[in-house]
Amino acid sequence: MKHWRVRTTLMVSLLVASLGLTATCLLIIRVSVQQAIQTDLNSDLEHSLDTFRNIARQRNQMLAREAALLADLPSLKALMATQDAQTIEDGSREFWKTSGSDVFALVSASGKLMTYSNRGAILDDVQVTRGLQDCMIEPETSCMVAFGRSLYEISIQPLYFGPPANGTRLGYVVIGYAIDHQVALQVSEAAAADVSFLVDGDVSASTLTADRFAALKEQSQSLDATTAAPRKIQLNGEVYIAAASSLPPAGQGTTKLVVLKSYDQASEYLRRVNRWVVALGIAALLIGLLLAAALSRAVTRPLEMLVAGARALGQGDFNYRLNIEGAAEVRELALAFDRMRGELKRTQKELLESDRLATIGRMASSVSHDLRHHLSAIYANAEFMSLAQTGKDERVELHLEIKEAVQSMTDLIESLLLFSQTGQVLNLRFESVRQLLERGIHSVSQHPDCRDVEIQAPYLESVDAWIDGKKLGRAFYNLLLNACQAAKSGTEPPSVTVTLSEDEDKVRISIRDSGPGVPNSIRRTLFQPFVSAGKENGVGLGLTLAQHVAQEHGGEVKLEESIPGRTVFTILLYKQALQTFGARQASAINVIQEQIGAAGVTGYDQL
Repeated sequence: MKHWRVRTTLMVSLLVASLGLTATCLLIIRVSVQQAIQTDLNSDLEHSLDTFRNIARQRNQMLAREAALLADLPSLKALMATQDAQTIEDGSREFWKTSGSDVFALVSASGKLMTYSNRGAILDDVQVTRGLQDCMIEPETSCMVAFGRSLYEISIQPLYFGPPANGTRLGYVVIGYAIDHQVALQVSEAAAADVSFLVDGDVSASTLTADRFAALKEQSQSLDATTAAPRKIQLNGEVYIAAASSLPPAGQGTTKLVVLKSYDQASEYLRRVNRWVVALGIAALLIGLLLAAALSRAVTRPLEMLVAGARALGQGDFNYRLNIEGAAEVRELALAFDRMRGELKRTQKELLESDRLATIGRMASSVSHDLRHHLSAIYANAEFMSLAQTGKDERVELHLEIKEAVQSMTDLIESLLLFSQTGQVLNLRFESVRQLLERGIHSVSQHPDCRDVEIQAPYLESVDAWIDGKKLGRAFYNLLLNACQAAKSGTEPPSVTVTLSEDEDKVRISIRDSGPGVPNSIRRTLFQPFVSAGKENGVGLGLTLAQHVAQEHGGEVKLEESIPGRTVFTILLYKQALQTFGARQASAINVIQEQIGAAGVTGYDQL
């Protein structure tokens, strides 16, 4: 983020702040609504249980009265006195119709089921017998019992022949009502939620549609009936918040009252609030972007202009026009930058002048020293040659030394002349690089410093290009001469190897010598003028001239390797640049030929 622009930082900051506030509001609202839903659901569950208990209490009271009335009927007592199962079963139907209950049963004094009747689905005799036996543990009290998946609330009253205190017990009369869809509707209306009665995980009665019973059965195991903790469940794609409470049935079965509140319906308000919050967040973001745009005009745009001015200053442009606008601080900064730029311009001029004078001084000192050395040698040798006693062999040797001194002076003057001409227009010709390199090898082999050096050129490809033969040949000569001088100062037999090759992108000329390598002290400044190490002669312009010539041809000189016994300098000439030079040269030649042709026609007309 520290590399971003101010405008980007402002916009990203506003975006993050807007999104963060929106997300925080949505989260707070969602948590609050969820807590409210859970609180309401807990309240609904408690209300449902209270409603169910009230309904059960009222019906139990009614059942107890009805059972007591039936138990006092002489006709029912006479029927039970027969103790004949078939007789009791045939005569019980009239009493069941009289009771108007959902289930009716007569049980002997020993607890044997004599007969029973019920409304709805047919019950299993074994389940009915076991359920009644569980309820007979505490007769004369209401009892909730499950016959399979059917749930009933029943009341049991004993039948006596004579007064209950000292009479004979003839059996028991059992009546009850079913906890069915009607009861579930009453509880649901009071709780304002869907309710379901589960017996061992199976739905006994429910206000839900039948297609959701299977999903409710699968997820009922996750509902904790002991803590009534609400949980989120999904029934056929609709999300509910559900809570369960355990009901006390007779026997070993488990019975639950499950209250379900549709989370999708309850969260409709949450969705509306979410839409409002998102809309407000988007509005805040748009307003923030507008503010950022306004700030960019007042702050960031002037700063960008200052950055552009600093970039232009870094590239050496001291005349870049600064737009001094914006806030007071920005204007003050722009004025300070403009003053600093003026000081830098003045200081740069002084430094350039100082550097130019220093360069001229180093060059004059080096050149005067070398020229004085060579002139002294020429003067002394010429004086020795003029003596009458100087023999023929001595004269030949003195003449050779004079020739070497003249050659060194010539090389020095040519280097200075070429150095002063760098940056001028190239004199391009379509020449053979191979022939130019071979001429350079032949010329340097005649130099006194290269007499004992083995120069090898085992592989030179035939390469033609648009080049300035004079300048490039001098660059080859300087690199070859440096390689020979370095090879002679090494510990291995002095040798120089030259290769010339090309590929799709470039032409490569590599010159390898067996010298001790380039010292680390001058590797960073190797191509600067007047830099040399360990050389008795020369002003340190050889590599500088080679680099300048290569750069004028769109290439470069690189020190690819330098270790004792192996140092490799490479000239790289890029074909794209050479082709561009060639196209320009060809275009210039065509223009000149057209001008000459036009002038010739005019002359003939005049003749």
